Formats: sequence, C-alpha cells, structure tokens
Amino acid sequence: MELIEIDRHNFEANPARYIENAIKSFIANSPSNRLEAFGNTPIFDEPLVGFADGDDPIFLEYKQIIGDFHLTPREALDRHRQTSGKTPGQPYAHVSAIAWVLPIAYETRLSLRKETRVPSLRWNHTRWHGEDLIIELSRYLITILEKLEYDAVAPMNTDFFKMSNLPSGAASNWSHRHIAYACGLGTFSLSDGFISPRGIAHRCGSIVAGLALTPTPRPYAGHLANCLFYHNHSCRRCMERCPAGAITEAGHDKRKCQKFLHEQIDLLRKLSRDEGYIGRYAGCGLCQTKVPCEDRIPPDIIVPVVKKR
Repeated sequence: MELIEIDRHNFEANPARYIENAIKSFIANSPSNRLEAFGNTPIFDEPLVGFADGDDPIFLEYKQIIGDFHLTPREALDRHRQTSGKTPGQPYAHVSAIAWVLPIAYETRLSLRKETRVPSLRWNHTRWHGEDLIIELSRYLITILEKLEYDAVAPMNTDFFKMSNLPSGAASNWSHRHIAYACGLGTFSLSDGFISPRGIAHRCGSIVAGLALTPTPRPYAGHLANCLFYHNHSCRRCMERCPAGAITEAGHDKRKCQKFLHEQIDLLRKLSRDEGYIGRYAGCGLCQTKVPCEDRIPPDIIVPVVKKR
C-alpha cells in the first residue's frame, strides 16, 4: 500500500469530514478505479458517505429482521480485537459504522440497459474489479484510523464473516446495505436493491471504527421509502427487467435469483458471448438499470433536505 500521510489537525477538527474526504479522494485517484479492458475508464463516480452510532438501536433490530447472527458494530469490533490477538481492554467508549455508496459509471449503466438476458461485459468487469476496489478502500481507511490510534475493521473481509442458508435464501452476518441504511444513505426496493440519492446502480461497502463520529440523519420515513412500487404502486420495472422471474409484487426470491446467477455462464456460452467474462459468475444486475431509480431517487418521491455536516 502507498505511503499514507495523516493530517491529525484536520482529523481532530472534524473526524467525519476527514474520513469522507479520504474516501472520495481514494476513489478519485486510485488506479484500481479503472476498467483496464475498457480504456481505463472509471468504474465508479464520486461516492456517497454516511455514518452511524455503533450503539444505535437499529443494529439490535437487525437481529430480529435479518437474524440473531447479524453482528452489531460493537460486536464486530470486539470480535476483531479477540481474533487479531489484541490485548483485551476496556469496552470501547465509542463505536461508529462508516458506509459508502459507489455509483456505477454512466457508460457501464448504458451498456447494461441494452441487455435483456445477460449482463454486459462492462457490468461483469465492474462487478469483480469493483469488489477488489472496495476491499482496497477498506484497508486504506483502516490503515488511516490505526495510524490515528483507533481500532477499525471491515467485517466482510475477516475470518469471522459468515454466510447462512435460510429458508428465504443466503444471508450474511454483516450486510453492507443494512449498514448503509443505518448510515442515512438510502432505502430498500421491491428487488431488495438499495436506492440511494444516486440510485440503485451502485456497489457499497462499510467498516467499523472505535471512535465517535457525527451520525448522518436518516431522511426517510421507513426502509422502503425510496421505492416507487411501495410509494404508490406505479412502478414494476424491476419485475419486467428480471430475466429469472425472481421479482414479483411479493418481493425478491433470493433462491431463484442466486440459481439464475450461477446459470448465467451457460447462457452466455449458448449465446456465444462468454469470451472476456471474469469472476466466479457472470453476474446480472438488469433490475438496476433502465428503471426509474437507476441513478436517482424517483422524482415522484419527495425527500426531505438534510443539512450537510
């Protein structure tokens, strides 16, 4: 990792803003935020960043909504201290969750709009190189915070990250989307996607740190507030776009969706289009483009203005 310079004065003046600027600068300048196979064009646009108090009651609610196995930020940081061999100490005085949304570049979204059965090659490369970039960004932030003498962890990148098979489908003990919701960055949709102010076509990430950060307000009345279907039943576009038939008015069938994901490469071969695809599976994402919430909260939904920190 490149040499990381720390500006302790600016950090202490406004820790949340310092971290937000670090995330935005990393995405703007990292060579990893480029699609080498497509002329080194950007993978993601400027991020959205949010924060939550790690002891916010919403994280205990997730144990009821997702499952008791889902970690709270404090549990994740404690588990990190245990598994990393750190000397047991006093409970953390403060714990914060840090989340970000990385909007997918226009050219990639445009390439997927044209598809009806399989992901575009650009979308496939964005899926996997984008995931690598999120891991790099997590490590970068953790290094900054450790240099500032704060413990930090990216739960999804640890040995204690786990997936569970539930009757409804796979679920993990750390969900980036649910952390992003707690951090004021958006709400869920009929497709189970996450609709941020920059839309549903994105990837997100999160870490936990043992310090106090000013929480980002959650400017929505509930967890489905940004979805037109739930707002006034005027939209079913993600249902129409889903090649697996995994989205209905009842919601998202995870098992049907995951089965289709792992069959995509066979479909690409049948279409003689499999050359150049990377990763464990080709991906999909058709429900994230050519929909009213692709790159914004649908304009029919009025969202309160939230003052900047």
